[in-house]
Amino acid sequence: MTGRFNRLSLNRFSHEDKAVGVAAGAVLAGAVGLAMFNPLAGGSAAAETPAQAAAVVQKSGVSHKSADAKTVSATAEARREGFKVPPHAVKPAEVIKLAEKQVGVHENKSGDTKYHKWYISTPHAKATAKRDGGFPVRDYNGAQWCNMFVSWLGAQTGVKNMGWDAYTVQHATWFKDHGRWGHTAKPGAVVFFDWQDGSDGSIGDIDHVGLVVKDNGDGTIRTVEGNTGNAVHKKVRDKSQVVGYGYPDYAR
Repeated sequence: MTGRFNRLSLNRFSHEDKAVGVAAGAVLAGAVGLAMFNPLAGGSAAAETPAQAAAVVQKSGVSHKSADAKTVSATAEARREGFKVPPHAVKPAEVIKLAEKQVGVHENKSGDTKYHKWYISTPHAKATAKRDGGFPVRDYNGAQWCNMFVSWLGAQTGVKNMGWDAYTVQHATWFKDHGRWGHTAKPGAVVFFDWQDGSDGSIGDIDHVGLVVKDNGDGTIRTVEGNTGNAVHKKVRDKSQVVGYGYPDYAR
């Protein structure tokens, strides 16, 4: 699929990824509810599950009815922001399982997927479109979507500190700015590639993104990636192609 976002003036793209947009990681926090933080302005994420939130309220002497209302409110707020469930402790295996279930999902004739539809439905799409030059949100339709896919995985599972993006460079920058950037392949890590310079490249050279399934121990990694041959595929990649990894806040 051919990208349409030349206004970003990125230096290099691969045939697999001309990812676009700007980082807009959604992070939520609160003892009994959720409060939005703008990752572009700093901040960190911390949030309870609905059950934990209810327990906090109950301990403070609030009725079960009130606690239930708070839980419902927190869930509704999370969904308005684009989460399927509020951020909570999630293990890497849960995200990997969901990613593998997506294998075979293919973009339609217009170059769109359910990942585009989801991203455009979130408040972040408007914010990133504005930051990236003020183009209409509808322009995300048909755009390269490897990063939308990774972001969708986080939103569906409620992973904390995963970040939401349409643009790989900004997503990687977000991880680095939040102290979640490194060079060790771990299951569930967000992996960023540079097809030209590989591990010698910089964040600004990143071309593509996926999710690590496993370090094979032989200089390669297994991944699941969106927008690879216009679909979601399992891949085996050489680690020499990797610029770095972003580490979401997974449960131990």
